[in-house]
Amino acid sequence: MFVDKVRITVVGGRGGDGAVAFHREKYVASGGPDGGDGGHGGSVILRVNDNMTTLLDFRYKRKYTAGAGLNGGSRKMSGKRGEPLVIQVPRGTVVRDAETNQIIIDMSTGEDFVIAKGGRGGWGNQHYATATRQVPRFAKSGRKGEERDIILELKLLADVGLVGFPNVGKSTLLSVTSNARPKIANYHFTTLFPNLGVIYVDEGVSFVMADIPGIIEGAAEGAGLGHDFLRHIDRCRLLVHVVDVSGSEGRDPVVDFDAICAELHDYSVDLSNRPMIVAANKCDLLPPDSDNLERLREHCAELGIELYEISAGTTQGTRNLMRTVADKLRTLPPVTIYEPEYVAPVVEAGDPNALEIEHYGSTWLITGTWLERLIMDINFDDYEARNHFDLLLRKSGLFTRLEEMGIQDGDIVDIYDMQFEYQR
Repeated sequence: MFVDKVRITVVGGRGGDGAVAFHREKYVASGGPDGGDGGHGGSVILRVNDNMTTLLDFRYKRKYTAGAGLNGGSRKMSGKRGEPLVIQVPRGTVVRDAETNQIIIDMSTGEDFVIAKGGRGGWGNQHYATATRQVPRFAKSGRKGEERDIILELKLLADVGLVGFPNVGKSTLLSVTSNARPKIANYHFTTLFPNLGVIYVDEGVSFVMADIPGIIEGAAEGAGLGHDFLRHIDRCRLLVHVVDVSGSEGRDPVVDFDAICAELHDYSVDLSNRPMIVAANKCDLLPPDSDNLERLREHCAELGIELYEISAGTTQGTRNLMRTVADKLRTLPPVTIYEPEYVAPVVEAGDPNALEIEHYGSTWLITGTWLERLIMDINFDDYEARNHFDLLLRKSGLFTRLEEMGIQDGDIVDIYDMQFEYQR
């Protein structure tokens, strides 16, 4: 089974919590706080694996989470970092943001890419000791790692793409010119997934050619198999349009040629302008009284496209065609590498004076970037941490604003799904 597009969720590991601990040693009085920091969470990393050719490994597992950082310990010992999670993908995989469909990274160069960062570890209570607070009994919680939904889309890395209707001889041409051994039979849609082959022309001269499953009319709108695999032609520098000129299936080669060109244009205008060579195949089966070849030759000449007569079944003209393809590739730019389109949002610390307050009866709803980030750092299970949180809110001027707006004792303050009863 060939899988070339999947949606998955990646989650960075949560950071470990900071420790609340105090130095205790014989003959040492008032040792002070020595709680260590939590370890950072592991990140999710994408890595190219040249032995992978499909995204089949992602068919049944859709969520990938890196290891969490360990909590800090006493004696200022930091927790261990979470284990990173390495996800292997085929070379040529384009990674998109699932929400915006923008390209995040093109995994074609072979470099690792961090797709979801782990959360930072929380500070231990050693960081909160001051001249007026010498015995801090709270620490910072570890932060959550990044979580994002992404789309993995495989676009094969091939120099040349074979296009054409089903059963015109694309697989046969690939088999007689390369080391590939695709399935070949005399019926439509024999090729159910792209096949790659390396063509060796001369010493030091070679290129990669892809046999794309047959395209039919309406493929750009989803008809047939071609719609699923048109994306694999995107990277090809040169297209070889294989046309059956024998008329063995009662088809007109000129009509077929125009139909495939129209589908390429409907899928991508850029793709329709890609350099193309026409391979008039099955010339050995051409009836003596047929004008198919000449009509196709004249039609291609009007469009400025070179045509080569071949017979993939007997290998007639195939070597000359491959030499021509190799010569063309010398003048064409390298395989397309997609530039990132996605810009990660910048997370700002926020201004404590920019908090938004909404009043609904006896409930006060408070939101703001500064407050949201503050909540991530507080361990609400700890009494002193809650007191520290209350102190920071008072210093921010929030309570003063609430009292000026008329808050009463017993009113409910709602802060990001946490509710508190207000007391002066």
